[in-house]
Formats: sequence, structure tokens, C-alpha cells
Amino acid sequence: MIELMINGIYVQVERGTKLLEAANFLGINIPTLCYNEGLSPYGACRLCVVEIGERPNTKLVTSCTYPATEGLKVYTHSERVLKARKMIIELYLATCPTSKVIQDLASKHGVRQVRFMQEYEDCINCGLCVRMCAEQMMGKAIGFVGRGEKRNITTPFDLKSEECRLCGGCIYICPACQTRCIGPNVKESGVICNACANLEPPCVNYFDDMTCYMDPCVACEQAANRIPKRERVITIE
Repeated sequence: MIELMINGIYVQVERGTKLLEAANFLGINIPTLCYNEGLSPYGACRLCVVEIGERPNTKLVTSCTYPATEGLKVYTHSERVLKARKMIIELYLATCPTSKVIQDLASKHGVRQVRFMQEYEDCINCGLCVRMCAEQMMGKAIGFVGRGEKRNITTPFDLKSEECRLCGGCIYICPACQTRCIGPNVKESGVICNACANLEPPCVNYFDDMTCYMDPCVACEQAANRIPKRERVITIE
């Protein structure tokens, strides 16, 4: 077992545990688009970035691929992390604004503008469908081709694959095509729908350069009302 600190909380995990798994163990919600418990980590979407190290010499890493190490200090919801996540969500909104998953992320993280050119693509290259086909369905019918802006997912030589069983697993797991946002403003007045912006109240509490990471927010509010202020310390045995 190794011991590390996440948001000021000491936690012990097995060697080889990724930071995202360790944070989930504590009930800390870290957003992600390319991660799935049943698939190998890929680190493509970058939404799960966290801040690690001793301040001011910290850096951002993808928590789904970065392994927990002895004595590591991790900040999952610092100001630097939240700023990076908002920028990433903006990029995804510009790329695929019709995805309800991405629109919901924008609403939850308070993204109200997009400063990038709109593209209206149907894929964000998260690789979930490729890994689902290869690792769960044992088909390997699709894969990545090209590099950079020409990178996309297709069958070998763009031909109908004999390995594809039309199981629908790729569509089921895809965050871009699971559900489409049908808000009135997606293509009329801008990229952001904002129809669901009022579904979840924003968390405005900051503690030492960190927002409250409890999800939902009422969980920590109710606990704080029950526990005397001098005893509000979280410990894990």
C-alpha cells in the first residue's frame, strides 16, 4: 500500500492505482469523457486533469492515467484545474455542440461562452468506441486513422468490416452520439444551449484555492450543519 494526499486528505491505495480511482474512492467527482471502468485508460479527453506536486512547482496531469505514488499531493478542484477544465469544455462545445453530454458538462461547470470557431463535428476522438469494440466486444472492427486534425475513426480501408456484428456497443458508449441536445439555441444563436443551465446550482464556496468538490453540494452543507466547526476534520482509517 502507498499513501498520498488528495485535497488535504491522506488516503492509502494499492500500488498501481490511478489518481482518478483514488479520488473516486473518496467520493470526489472528477469529470471525464474518455474514461470507463470496464475499459483501459486512454487519457484523450483531458477533462480529468488534476494538479500534483508541491506549490508553486505543480503541474497538471490526467488523473485516469497517472499512477498514485508515495507522498504525492493532489488537488482535484483547485482554481488552476477548474480553469483548465472550462477551457477544454469550450473546445469540445466548439467541436460537437449537439452532444447533450457535453452541454450538460458546460452547464455544470458554468461555461457560458465559446471563443473558438464552431465545427459541428460528430466525433471528439475520445477512443471509447474503439476500446469498446476491441476490449469488450472482441471485434476490433474500427480504429484510428490519420494524425492531427485529419485523425478519425473508421473501419480498415474505409470498407465494410466483416468483424462488425452490428452490436451497437460503439454507439451506446459514445458521448457525442448517445443523446443529442435539442435545446433551442444550439444552432440558432450560438454553441451553448443553456436550456439546462439552471438544473444544478453552482458551488460558490472556496477553501484555500479550492472549490467544494462534493457532489451534490447539499451533502457537505448538511454535514456542516450537524458537525461543530472545531470538529470538521475528515479522516480515513
